[in-house]
Amino acid sequence: MPQNPIQFQPGMSLNDFFARYGSEAQCAVALEASRWPQGFVCPHCGATSHSRFQVDGRTYRQCAQCRGQTSLTCGTLFENSKLPLTKWFQAMYLVTQNKNNLSALSLKRHLGVCWRTAWRLKHKLLEAMAERESGRLLTGVVVADDAVVGGKRRGGKRGRGAEGKAVFIAAVELDDDGHPRHVRFDALPDLKGDTLRAWVRKALDPDTHLVTDAFASLGCAGTHVAVYGAIVVSPRKSSEIDAFRRVNTVISNLKTAIRGTDHHVNVHKYLARYLAEAQYRLNRRFDLPSLVGRLLHASVRTPPSPEKWLRQGAVRTA
Repeated sequence: MPQNPIQFQPGMSLNDFFARYGSEAQCAVALEASRWPQGFVCPHCGATSHSRFQVDGRTYRQCAQCRGQTSLTCGTLFENSKLPLTKWFQAMYLVTQNKNNLSALSLKRHLGVCWRTAWRLKHKLLEAMAERESGRLLTGVVVADDAVVGGKRRGGKRGRGAEGKAVFIAAVELDDDGHPRHVRFDALPDLKGDTLRAWVRKALDPDTHLVTDAFASLGCAGTHVAVYGAIVVSPRKSSEIDAFRRVNTVISNLKTAIRGTDHHVNVHKYLARYLAEAQYRLNRRFDLPSLVGRLLHASVRTPPSPEKWLRQGAVRTA
């Protein structure tokens, strides 16, 4: 059997990671280059001329024009963090280089921090992923299906409407050969017509050719996308249709990843972030070595996310 080039790509080795981000100084240089690639720009007025000074060992920059002051982490996801940058970079490495979702408990053990710190760190990174992916529009041929996750493992009703289940939509953009190119995973409060119409406008380009099963509520997509096609098929027969087999495989892998690493996830509350994590990694699966740098780029452009806000379970959208 031929090897899957995506699964067997080299990724970033531990040696490569520590050679690039092994010290606090190296991490600070990388953070500055990602935040200000053309040199310092005042976040208050846009001027570039500035001076530097230190307070309690931390370097601040003062704009020569407006006299505003800022630091390397101020206004970013790293703001007010007491963790060294090396811990942040190690967390970014662990989260991006694992195929499945990495639990906060595993992150705690790897980083040598308390569980609460690991949880906060992980959810901040997931928030950066969610913001980066929130504006993604799928186009071309897109296959979409609804799915549920969570709830009781045994007994009770299964599928849509089951007690304790959280609903989400999985949409897979296919390339010319029928292989997945990009995906979107969106947690939804329900599968009513108004909810799905809002999802279609947010997730799909008007030129999209959308293919679904005969789920009636998605019929509203026909007024927004270029082509809408519903294929009447039973769940057992869907695996015989190549397009549905692709989206079903994606959904199956996603649900396995969530169940396997986050046994105690409050599904309804935090599902949007866990879906965003899987979406972010899957849409960048062709270049694993670049993921740490790309997540750093997203993190410096994500506003501060205090724990109180993270605990609400909401995600910012474009």
